[in-house]
Amino acid sequence: MLVAELSSPRQFHLTDAPSLSDPPAGEIQVAVKAVGICGSDLHYFSDGGIGETRCLYPMVLGHEPAGVVRKTGPGVTGWSVGDRAILEPALYCYHCELCMTGHHNVCANIRFMSMPADPGFFRELVNLPARNLLALPKTLSDSQGALVEPLAVIVHSMQLARPRPGETAAVFGAGPIGLLTIALLKLSGIHRIWSVEPVAARRELARAMGADAVIDPTAADPVHEILRDTSQRGVHLAIDCAAQAGTINQCVYAARNAGRVVVTGIPAQDHVNLAFHIMRRKELAFYSVRRSNHDSETALRLLESEPLRFSPLLTHERPISQIQSAFEMCESHADGVGKMTIRF
Repeated sequence: MLVAELSSPRQFHLTDAPSLSDPPAGEIQVAVKAVGICGSDLHYFSDGGIGETRCLYPMVLGHEPAGVVRKTGPGVTGWSVGDRAILEPALYCYHCELCMTGHHNVCANIRFMSMPADPGFFRELVNLPARNLLALPKTLSDSQGALVEPLAVIVHSMQLARPRPGETAAVFGAGPIGLLTIALLKLSGIHRIWSVEPVAARRELARAMGADAVIDPTAADPVHEILRDTSQRGVHLAIDCAAQAGTINQCVYAARNAGRVVVTGIPAQDHVNLAFHIMRRKELAFYSVRRSNHDSETALRLLESEPLRFSPLLTHERPISQIQSAFEMCESHADGVGKMTIRF
């Protein structure tokens, strides 16, 4: 089967690997059809890792997949060859104290496909537990199906952020995660959304996804602009989807007293600076997001009911044979790329 391996820093290698054996009991073999490129994939590609988690070459990235059932293992019911599916990349133990209390996303024994020890989905075939599949409706394309995983992350972040109708919000970063955040904030009834993004094409995508105002941080101080527009009060909710160059602290300064700060983006560094005393004096609620927590069905329902709301994000598709140039395009934000999908 065809596999795209990250073989060294910023270098993919296509290889013909042995085909998978039949799926074992309780598992399903899936032919991968579409995989979105995530910001964490780009961290591995460009930075050689995320924080203390470093690349172990060769490794297989990709964790935003959709596919088609190819074989079912013994004991699997409810699935047939040819069924289309969304594929959940997290493998939970289901028996640790965190899983038992509903916190599966921080499972003590979690494995996540696309981490160094567990190959991801930039490969033609994969065996998965049946519980990791969710039926993909006929009305949605494979590329739309590949949006379920990142959208589920935003659904989870909204549960922490608790946006309320009539509030204000600032979103730092308008990559795919920031754009999906803007869309859900708009659906939540947020009165006004500021998007802070240095790339012009992404600022336009932010407007298309529902931002009321956009700020280029290379041309103006975003904190100053947001405070000016809010009569120095700040926003109820500041969300960092970039986690770069001080954006966490910009969220702290842009949030109003008793506001909320949510960090959805993933910093490349092991440690980041935090304006703690500003946060303390404002008595801000501060949340960090780790993936999603059984939010895929909600994300799927949102995509199914509001396809036009999310369609502006899907800007580019490339075949697996062009994965190298696809990553380079995403890395440089070329050609107005929003969400890049790799197709098989």
